[in-house]
Amino acid sequence: MSAPARRQSSKRTRAAGWGFNVNIRGSLFLAGLLALTTQAQAAVFHPQTYMLANGLQVVIVPGALAPAVTQMVWYKTGSADDPMGHSGLAHYLEHMMFKGTDLMPPGAFSATIAAQGGQDNAFTDYDATAYYVSVAASRLPLVMQMEADRMRHLRVAPEEALPEREVVLSERQQRTGNDPQGLFQEKLRAALFPNQPYGRPVIGWQNEIEALTPDDLRAYYHTHYAPNNAILVISGDVDPATTLALADATFGRLEPEKMKPRAPASQLVRPSQPRLEMKDARITQPFVLREIATASAITDPQTATALEVLSEVLAGGEVGLLYRHFVLEEQTASAVEVSYDSSSRGPSIFTFAFTPSSKEDLRGLEGTFDTYLQGLARKGLPPSAIAAAQQRLIDSAVFARDRLMAPAQILGGALAIGQSVQDVEDWPAHIRAVTPAQVNKAFRALLASPYYVSGLLEPAAPEAKHE
Repeated sequence: MSAPARRQSSKRTRAAGWGFNVNIRGSLFLAGLLALTTQAQAAVFHPQTYMLANGLQVVIVPGALAPAVTQMVWYKTGSADDPMGHSGLAHYLEHMMFKGTDLMPPGAFSATIAAQGGQDNAFTDYDATAYYVSVAASRLPLVMQMEADRMRHLRVAPEEALPEREVVLSERQQRTGNDPQGLFQEKLRAALFPNQPYGRPVIGWQNEIEALTPDDLRAYYHTHYAPNNAILVISGDVDPATTLALADATFGRLEPEKMKPRAPASQLVRPSQPRLEMKDARITQPFVLREIATASAITDPQTATALEVLSEVLAGGEVGLLYRHFVLEEQTASAVEVSYDSSSRGPSIFTFAFTPSSKEDLRGLEGTFDTYLQGLARKGLPPSAIAAAQQRLIDSAVFARDRLMAPAQILGGALAIGQSVQDVEDWPAHIRAVTPAQVNKAFRALLASPYYVSGLLEPAAPEAKHE
C-alpha cells in the first residue's frame, strides 16, 4: 500500500471496566451464522474464513509461534471515499476512533491495551482504514469486546473533535509544511491524478481539514463503519472454533448498515503537467522521483504480477540491476529505489527514485538513467535475473508466515480492495508462472506509458547578501 497516514496522538492513561461478559458457550452454531471455510489447498497462511449473519467477514490464521495474537479490523473505506471538498475526513475519523464510547472514556482504549502489555495503532490509506492490536492471546476476548464496541458506538463530542482536528492539522504541518520532501511528493501525486480522489493527500488539504465538523465525522462514521463493511482478521496462537464463537458473541451482536455502492476508483488520466521541478533551501541532497500510474491487482491482475517481478528485478537490494549498475559499478548514484504496490482498487503506482553521487549532477544522471532503462527494455531482462527475483518473492511469502502481524496485514489489505482469500493464497503460484516475455512486455509498456510525472527536487540557490 501506499505509505499510510498513521495515528500520531499520544497514549492515554485512563482505563475503564466492562459492564458485560461474553458467553461463548453454544454460540458457534447460532442460527443464521454462515461459515465459509477455505479449502485445504491454502498456499501461504492456511486461513479459515467465515461470514457472520450481520455481514462481517472473519478470517482466522492460527499460528503457535508465541502465545500472542494480532487482531486487525479493516474498513472498506479510505481517503478516496472522502466526500468532495471534505478531504482528510477518513483520516480525521481514524483519530476520533480513540476518543471514546459510553463504555470507554477518551484515551482508555490505548491505555487498556498498554496495561495488558500490548500495542495498538491504526492507519488510513486511499482504499481502506485499519485498526490493529497485538496482545497476549489470553487477552483476545477483552480486545474483541473493545473493538466491537467502537465499531458502532463511537461518541463524537465537540470538546474532543475540535482539539483533535488541531492535532491533525499539526500532523499535516509536520509532514508537508516542515518537510520539503513531503510537500514535493504531495505535488507529484496531485499532478499524476489530476482532480481525482487518488490525487488528494490521505491526510487532506489544509483548508478542507479546517472546515471539517463533528457532524461531518458522525455522518461518515454511520455511513461506513458497520460490520457488513468490515473485515476482522485474527492471526496468532488461537483456536479457530473458539475465536469464531467469540467473534460472533461480540461483533455478531452489531446491527448491519444499509450500504451504498462504493464510488468507482480513480481512473488513468494523462497528466497535463508531466514535469515538476522544485527547489528548497532545506534540501541538501537532490533527487529525481518518477511515478507512473499503471495496473493494479484489481484492474489487471496478470500485468500486476509481472510488474511485481519487474520491481524485484530492478530493485532487489544490492542484487537489483539498477543498484548494481548505478551505485556499485558506475558510482554515479548514491541511492536508487524502485517500488510498486499492486494493492489498489484503481491504478497503482510504479516509482523510480535516485540520488546522484558527488561525481554526477542531477539532470545528467536523469538522462543516463533514462537511456539505461530504455536499453534494458529493448534488450530484454536476463531470464536468470527474472528467475532469481521470482524466487526471492516466493521466499518472502514463506517468511511472512513467521511474523505475527503479517497475515492480518496481507489478508486484510487484499480483502479490503476486493480481492479474495484465494487470491492471496495463490500469489506464489502466480509469481512462479510469470514468464520472461510477460515481464519484458510489462517493462516496455511501463516506459512507454503517457501516465507519468517526473519530478526534480534540489537545493535552492543561496540568497545573495546585500551590504
